[in-house]
Amino acid sequence: MVKESVDLLELLRKQTDGADLDFLREAVAVLARAVMEAEVSEQIGATHGERSETRLTRRNGYRPRRWDTRVGTIELEIPKLREGSYFPSLLEPRRRSERALVSVVTQAYVEGVSTRRVDDLVRSLGCDGISKSQVSRMCAELDEVVSSFLERPLDAGPYRYLWLDALTQLVREEGRVVQVAVVVATAVNAAGKREVLGIDVGTSEDGAFWLGFLRGLVARGLSGVELVTSDAHQGLREAIATVFAGASWQRCRTHFMRNLLTRVPKSAEKLVATTVRTIYEQSSAAEVQAQHARVVEQLAERFPEAAALLADAGPEILAFTAFPVQHWRQVWSNNPLERLNKEIRRRTNVVGIFPNRAAVVRLVGAVLAEQHDEWAEGRRYMTMLQPLPAAVAEVASGEEVLLQAAS
Repeated sequence: MVKESVDLLELLRKQTDGADLDFLREAVAVLARAVMEAEVSEQIGATHGERSETRLTRRNGYRPRRWDTRVGTIELEIPKLREGSYFPSLLEPRRRSERALVSVVTQAYVEGVSTRRVDDLVRSLGCDGISKSQVSRMCAELDEVVSSFLERPLDAGPYRYLWLDALTQLVREEGRVVQVAVVVATAVNAAGKREVLGIDVGTSEDGAFWLGFLRGLVARGLSGVELVTSDAHQGLREAIATVFAGASWQRCRTHFMRNLLTRVPKSAEKLVATTVRTIYEQSSAAEVQAQHARVVEQLAERFPEAAALLADAGPEILAFTAFPVQHWRQVWSNNPLERLNKEIRRRTNVVGIFPNRAAVVRLVGAVLAEQHDEWAEGRRYMTMLQPLPAAVAEVASGEEVLLQAAS
């Protein structure tokens, strides 16, 4: 602290002598160095060069960091440690998604495509008077992080279960506001933990777009897919059949229920929905199939159109029954991915209209990168059961038949 005090006194002396110096900026820089020095010394248990039995680690140089303040931009030298990490308390660490949100909004602001609401938001985020160079620097840093995340190899497979869905966003292109599709893929890896596999932005949610997206995932290492859960978009279904030949397709029960209820009167929607849900409340594959047949028969008399749709969709909405009962609740719908999409919309609704597609990838990618990290650190999403060898499975099947005959 002595050196910093001397430096500050020297600045005061120069200021009083009338030297040409930006006193405030230099004073803030000196004080920042003093704060960081004190914090690092406390964290490692010793001052610079001090021999101490309480020392926990040693310094390992410095890393540069630009600090934008009201008195100008200050070039900081943040101490690095050999073990652990240090972040100055005088700086505000932002989550990736929050920094992405700031960059997207400020980019729109600087490019002159913002509304009064966006202008107020920029000011509330402390970005009043932000320059184009600051926005460009912020965006470049985030783009590098998001790109690294979205292009990483998918080497934690096999990914037995895959969920696919899409949402729309508004983007300004060539002076017009257009709607683009943002597709998202999540999966469960071999350890039973969820992963965000990737996203892409396209003009429309057609088969060619989905096909290119899925092939990109496979090129990065996606393998071992046994069940894909999604809605019944025709282009998506065709792309799944092409890329994941041999995998089963589970039609999302939530999306299907919405379609089914359009075939019955408004007054009967609650009754029909309750009846159809009983199909999914059974405890074995055989009971599920039997209950499905009973429900079709019950609906046929009063609601023939709904009964016909339910009967035709049987193989699609009951594909989950070929997999372990413990996994049914997670794989029979797209609800897990819908909850993730809800969080994405919560962030993107603040922006409203994105200045370009890159801004969409930047913000959505940052949100998903954070979620991916939380899943990696959290508990397992499901216990992945290893498939039985063919010989063992045959013996187990024979024993089950004998038990049923004995009973």
